[in-house]
Amino acid sequence: MHELLLICGEDDVEIVSDALMELDALAVSVEDADADTDAERALFGEPGMPAPKGGWQRSVVKALFPNEQDATECATLILSQDWATGVHVQAIQAVPEQDWVRLTQSQFAPVEITPEFWIVPSWHQAPEQAKQVMSLDPGLAFGTGTHPTTRMCLRWIAQQSAALSPTWARVLDYGCGSGILAIGAALHGARNIDAVDIDPAAIIASKANAEANKVSLTAALPDAAQGEYPLVIANILATPLRLLAPLLCAHMAPGGHLILAGILERQADELKEAYAPWVKLEVSDSQEGWILMTAQRA
Repeated sequence: MHELLLICGEDDVEIVSDALMELDALAVSVEDADADTDAERALFGEPGMPAPKGGWQRSVVKALFPNEQDATECATLILSQDWATGVHVQAIQAVPEQDWVRLTQSQFAPVEITPEFWIVPSWHQAPEQAKQVMSLDPGLAFGTGTHPTTRMCLRWIAQQSAALSPTWARVLDYGCGSGILAIGAALHGARNIDAVDIDPAAIIASKANAEANKVSLTAALPDAAQGEYPLVIANILATPLRLLAPLLCAHMAPGGHLILAGILERQADELKEAYAPWVKLEVSDSQEGWILMTAQRA
């Protein structure tokens, strides 16, 4: 493998990236050319804020090719274009051979949810203190247990299960991703779980992960969510959660609990206002700038 590194301005990032893909690059990525210097500039993409630009004022566009000849030919073609006057070749370099499977696996260690509840990739042994273990490998759908929003949801489930799981005769995980929250609820005594998502890859992942953990759930598109549930969970982002307020609250059974995550601390008030016609949301947990909001229907 060889890597072509091109320097360009932020206005050229998109056209350069598209051109590289058209010229059969195996992968394309963009980095800040001034990273780790005084000129480094952050790009933010938090919910409710302007969308980040496609690159930095000085960007490095990296493209991966099977060999040096393909990388060189690609660079020559791009530099010959009329629009490429601001594009420069930084390097064409060999990519060191690596065991990519082992490298990927090394990035995912067991995740502690509570001292007794852990998420463990299949290539790791469960810690000795783990009494409840979810087996989960990273895949195409969001949800490995490493993000604060996921951990807070699972922690709430684990901590509340002793008192509430007998009432969890039906559970709705709306926006299920990998199925991690639905599986967590099943492992803690929940039954008749509907895990729904608009992404077909999430449905496939949820079914596979449920089978790996020997739990039962129904994974399907959102239309499969029908009726009322004693427990409704949605770990998405603040904007869709705000829009989904009428739907999610309509699915709450009397006395049922609502668990919302994917919310930044500064977004708490707007979520409280959005759900006020139905339930009173409260902040139940916080971690690394994210919050968990919960409510109970009267």
